[in-house]
Amino acid sequence: DPEKLPSMTFDNELFEFGEITQGESVSYSYTFTNTGKTDLIITSAKGSCGCTVPKYPKNPLAPGETGEIEVVYKPGTQKGNQMKTVTLVANTQPTQTVLKISAMVEEVKS
Repeated sequence: DPEKLPSMTFDNELFEFGEITQGESVSYSYTFTNTGKTDLIITSAKGSCGCTVPKYPKNPLAPGETGEIEVVYKPGTQKGNQMKTVTLVANTQPTQTVLKISAMVEEVKS
């Protein structure tokens, strides 16, 4: 019964870093609330590439509780407009939630 499942409600699912520089490391924390009826358990969070590393709460979140997904983005030698995703898997319906970050990566001239 989907009405009994936990549900993740995010303040926003896309964060734009704006202009950053190659080699820089930036991070953003997405805040969410379990708006469902049972404990929310996030089983995994994966970035679309090694440059995007998410940290997520490993403990169950009770209904009404809030949590944070911190995403660290290190563009390395990437340049130009970048759009990366973090896919969360949880005991929600649907099981996957996709968060997005975007950045305009300025090339470092040597």
